[in-house]
Amino acid sequence: MLYFKTDEEVGFLKASNMLVSRTLAEVALHIQPGVTTIFLDQIAETFIRDNNAVPAFKGYGGFPNTLCTSVNEEVVHGIPSGYSLKEGDIISIDCGVILNGWYGDSAYTFAVGEIKEEVKRLLEFTKASLEEGVKAAVAGNRVGDISSAVQTKAESGGFTVVRELVGHGIGRKLHEPPEVPNFGKRGTGPKMEKGLVICIEPMINLGSKETYQTKDGWTIKTADGKPSAHFEYAVAVNKGKADQLTTFEFIEEVLNKM
Repeated sequence: MLYFKTDEEVGFLKASNMLVSRTLAEVALHIQPGVTTIFLDQIAETFIRDNNAVPAFKGYGGFPNTLCTSVNEEVVHGIPSGYSLKEGDIISIDCGVILNGWYGDSAYTFAVGEIKEEVKRLLEFTKASLEEGVKAAVAGNRVGDISSAVQTKAESGGFTVVRELVGHGIGRKLHEPPEVPNFGKRGTGPKMEKGLVICIEPMINLGSKETYQTKDGWTIKTADGKPSAHFEYAVAVNKGKADQLTTFEFIEEVLNKM
């Protein structure tokens, strides 16, 4: 059962997702070698609460923190800890909020200092695969059109697509139908109409697509220990072009000044 939002509801979702965008930009100010992932988590929680919202991930299914902080070979769902970021690391930061009863959810993978050229290329292709997916999120298309667009772009760079984890609908719940895989065939899956709000979130690996879950019950890692990147937007399906509810502009303003 797909839930199509009214224009007013899309507006509420945009406010929640813009807060996530601003939270990630606030966290970006502090990403540098020597900073712990738990410190970044505290920055995010304070910022979210100061903006009259609550962290969506904290307590969700028992998750202990505000952010998912996934470093290098960690794909997603990394738990913030005393780990200190090092020069050459990459870190995916996934953040969710609840504002006025509506969820926001977005992720961005950051470079810590100078990173290897092949890893830089991984980040560029993962982000570009997200942009291709967004282009396909239009009324009349099917979810498989997004999946195919993401997969085609990622694999054109020689990268692999994680299969076990997918994007999702979002609204008054963090995860709503439909699932939005990052691989698949055009013309398959549920038909999208105006008002469907989804999170598109490519998780792309430098090496093989295989992953495993660690003993903490949350963190997903690449099986071969090679880096993985993750970017996520929330978008509202519309006629002709999706309405992007999250933006990376605030983050990139911060990064360009550093």
